[in-house]
Amino acid sequence: MISRRFFCVLAAAAAHGQTEGRGSFKIDFPNDSPLAVVSADWGQSRPAARGGAMVLDLHTALVLRNSGQKRVRGVTLMVLAQDVTPGGKASVTAPSLDVAPGETFPVRVDLRLLRPIQGGDSAVVAVALDGVLFDDLSFYGPNRLESRRAMTVWELEAQRDRRYFKTILEQAGLDGLQKAILASIAHAGDRTQPSVQMVRGRATTYEPEHEVKFAFLEFPDAPIEPLSGMAKVAGNEARAPRIEVRNRGAKPVRYFEMGWLVQDDQGRQFLAGSVPAEVNLAPGQKAQVNQESGLRFPDRQGIRSMTGFVNTVEYADGRFWIPARDQMGASALNGAGVSGEEQRLIQIYQKKGRKALVDELRKF
Repeated sequence: MISRRFFCVLAAAAAHGQTEGRGSFKIDFPNDSPLAVVSADWGQSRPAARGGAMVLDLHTALVLRNSGQKRVRGVTLMVLAQDVTPGGKASVTAPSLDVAPGETFPVRVDLRLLRPIQGGDSAVVAVALDGVLFDDLSFYGPNRLESRRAMTVWELEAQRDRRYFKTILEQAGLDGLQKAILASIAHAGDRTQPSVQMVRGRATTYEPEHEVKFAFLEFPDAPIEPLSGMAKVAGNEARAPRIEVRNRGAKPVRYFEMGWLVQDDQGRQFLAGSVPAEVNLAPGQKAQVNQESGLRFPDRQGIRSMTGFVNTVEYADGRFWIPARDQMGASALNGAGVSGEEQRLIQIYQKKGRKALVDELRKF
C-alpha cells in the first residue's frame, strides 16, 4: 500500500551538514487513515553529535485534521529515530480530545531520541500513527504500542470523572461544582507525586532487604480479587512484587493492573505506580503475578507499608472494568488516583475560572 508521505528539512541541521537522505523528518500515515497532516513545524528541533550517536531534541506542534466520520477522543503517535538502539523510539499520546469530523487539532512533540550517526538514506525521524480512539470506543491503527488499551482506559476514566462533576453541577449548581473542584485540588496537593526511578535486580542501598506484605483495598464489584502479595523492600526501594489473584467474575480476563500505593516513614501516602499482568484467567481461576523490576523513591527516607488495588481489568472480549468514582473517593485512594482528565479539568478551572469549566463539561 502506498502511503501519503510528508517531508520537511530541518534548517538548523542543514546548516551544520547533518541532514540525511531526502529529508530529516518523515510523517507517514496510511491511505485510509482517519487523520491527515495539515502542517508540521520542526524549526525548534536540534541535533547534536555525541560520540558515535546523534542526540535529537525534538520540539514541534503537528496540526492534524479529523478526516474521518467519527469524533476523535485520543491519538497515539510513534516517533522513531532508530528501532534497535535503546532511546531510539518513543510515543506521544493526546487523550481527552473531542475533535469533530473536519476539525483540526495540535499534537505537541517534545522528545529526546538517540540515533547512530551513520544512518543511511532514511529520514532522521519518522512519525507514524499507532492508534486513534473514537467516541464510540472503536479504534483504528496497528496498535503496536498497545495504545488501544491505554487510551480506552483513559477515556473511560474521563467519562467517569466528567459524569461525576456534571452530576454535581446539576444537583448543587455552580457553588457545588466549585466546592468539588477545590476539594480535588486539595486532595491532589496532599498527594504530591514523588520522583520515581525504575530499578532492576537487588536493592542498591546498604540497608538489609526484607519482605513487606501488601494490604488491599476492596472493591466489591471488581472482577479480579487480590488474595495476597508482597514485595522486597530495602530503605527507599521496593522491588520484585508478587501478587496472587482470583478471577471472581463471570467472564475470562486477559489483562489487569494493580495500583501500588506506598506509605513512607513520615506517614505520607502516594501512588507509586502499577503492576500490569497479561493473563488468561477463566472465571474462578487463580494466578500469581511476579515482576523482577522495582521502584526507588530518591526523595523519601524509607517505605513503611504498601497497599494494592485493582485499577484496570480487560476481559477476553476486549471490554474493560475500572473502579467507580464513589469507590475511589470512599477509600484510601481519595486524591491518590486523580485521573488525567480530572487534572485537565482542574487546570481549566485554575487558569480560566468556573465558567470555562462549566463550558468544558457541557461539550460532552
